[in-house]
Amino acid sequence: MGSPSAPSRRALLKAGGTVAALAAASACAPSAPAPGAPPATPPGPRRPATVSANPFGAPTGPDNNPGSAITAVPGSRISGWPQQTRSELLARNGVVATSHPLAAQAGLRILQEGGNSADAAIATAAILGLVEPESAGIGGDSFAIHYSAADRRLYGLNSAGWAPSGWTPDYFRSRGHTDPVAGMPYTGVDSVTVPGAVDGWDQLLKRFGSRGFDAVLAPAIELAEEGFGLTERIHSDWVEGAELLAKDPDSAKTFLVNGKAPALYSLVRNPDLANAYRVLARGGRDVFYRGEIAAAILEKNGRLGGALRAEDLADFQAEWVDPIQVNYQGYDVHQLPPNTQGFATLIMLGVIDQFGPVLGYDLAQLGPRAPQFWHLLIEAKKLAYSDLHRYNGDPRFVKVPLDMLLSKQHAADLCGKIDPNKATPPSVKASATHGTVYLTTADRWGNMTSFIYSIYDTFGSGLTVPGFGFPLHNRGALFSLDPASTNIVAPRKRPFHTLVPAFVTKDGRPVLSFGNMGGNVQAQAQATELVEMINLGMNPQAAGDAARFNHHQFKDSVGLEPALHELVGGQLAAMGHKLQDPKTTSAGGYQAIHFTPAQPGEWPGQAAPNGPVNGIYRAASDHRKDGAAVGW
Repeated sequence: MGSPSAPSRRALLKAGGTVAALAAASACAPSAPAPGAPPATPPGPRRPATVSANPFGAPTGPDNNPGSAITAVPGSRISGWPQQTRSELLARNGVVATSHPLAAQAGLRILQEGGNSADAAIATAAILGLVEPESAGIGGDSFAIHYSAADRRLYGLNSAGWAPSGWTPDYFRSRGHTDPVAGMPYTGVDSVTVPGAVDGWDQLLKRFGSRGFDAVLAPAIELAEEGFGLTERIHSDWVEGAELLAKDPDSAKTFLVNGKAPALYSLVRNPDLANAYRVLARGGRDVFYRGEIAAAILEKNGRLGGALRAEDLADFQAEWVDPIQVNYQGYDVHQLPPNTQGFATLIMLGVIDQFGPVLGYDLAQLGPRAPQFWHLLIEAKKLAYSDLHRYNGDPRFVKVPLDMLLSKQHAADLCGKIDPNKATPPSVKASATHGTVYLTTADRWGNMTSFIYSIYDTFGSGLTVPGFGFPLHNRGALFSLDPASTNIVAPRKRPFHTLVPAFVTKDGRPVLSFGNMGGNVQAQAQATELVEMINLGMNPQAAGDAARFNHHQFKDSVGLEPALHELVGGQLAAMGHKLQDPKTTSAGGYQAIHFTPAQPGEWPGQAAPNGPVNGIYRAASDHRKDGAAVGW
């Protein structure tokens, strides 16, 4: 009998094929020397194995980046598109997709305990405010598009906070800000508008949720006290924000260790944020706008000489709005109306839809390996963003001519301005930066929630609320001091907003809940991803994995991710595009949930009482972040 440790010939045949298995089986038995063969040569001295200086990715070296010395090439899939980073997540009872696995799992936990997509969205958001404090938190704003399966319609929620009642152009001039081009203060107390996120959470739960703050905040309270590990991506952002945090003693106490960002892979706790969430769970949204958290915000603001007053917080309410939309290739693409930049996505899609009738180009025939494909998309983006920066503002203060901007005639007129062979500078130059998290959820009843929130740039204003562990956003930096701007600062006006949750329907039925993070990247990336999914036939995960461009409207420069830069950069430069260094190009992040009905044309709902949804959710998460799509 053979050795008990040797694999059986049958097992080897099943595992690896006849030839390979027989070879392996032969290798398991001792071999006799061939007749007449010389005796075996004893092995010579062996060199000691070289041990990596950073085994298991331990952070070492001057840049503390465990991946800086890796020279391997990536692997590829053996089915589908080889460059797709992962499979879509398919599930029927509920799905969450977002930029951090722990946040996605918290949302999934709520779904598994019987909560719905609105409940899961807030549970996920609360964790994101803990594990990605440089990007989001209750000191910022939030926005949502919610599909209600019960009444088969979309609802929009704008939770953008407004300016303090003392904010006027004269106020900022008196504080030394006199240059309309240089604009508003970027950080500090005069960049802080009223945080709208908490009221948005509250309104979403009360209208569509089935749980209260006590239930949905429980996972975040637990994690804030027990601690979480700091990932490479978030550590990098944290290092970037350390200098700003060090200027504020409360921020330094909360987010720095000996004046520096916490170490990579270290354990991070935030008991003060656990306290804030516990106070919210106990007292509801009013503690944030009228109670003890409000008092702490006002004390901090007043100590630094800010203009925020108690009534600015107490009077604030998020606003339910009707989403706006255009039809693109038979699909209705929905965005929130101004003061968000969502209508730029719709204008851009409208222009793209005219490429055939006006310019004679078919994007599907061109394909994404053609420089002309990207040239046309970039030119459409410039036109859309020129309209965005010309017209966007708070509709309670200015009229934004959406009927004209979203019309087919306007799209055709804009498309006619494109030179198919040459880059044209944008007519309006402006800029916005980044610092956002996006999430989307879906449940067994067919409800879907597209949700985004942010404190704007890295760690927002740099000011942390003492005792409650969250930074205040710097969204006020996006106001203008130009008297001619629709976005000029004014008391209780909402600033230009980059946050844009998106949704796609067909004949009223939900198709896709999706969104991007990354400031000015968001609208242009959304349009590109829809072209890839609708025109090119990519699945939602492939569309997120594909290389993207990022055009900077103020600099009129184009960032191409490295593989795309190598493919078409030279030809685009020859057309007159000013290219950025591909190593510094940010393409943001993306998450999506697609609904495929069990039978074509069916509406989502439960397949049976207490059963799963009547179809399949297909979820995607961006490899550029720490993201995960999870479901059950």
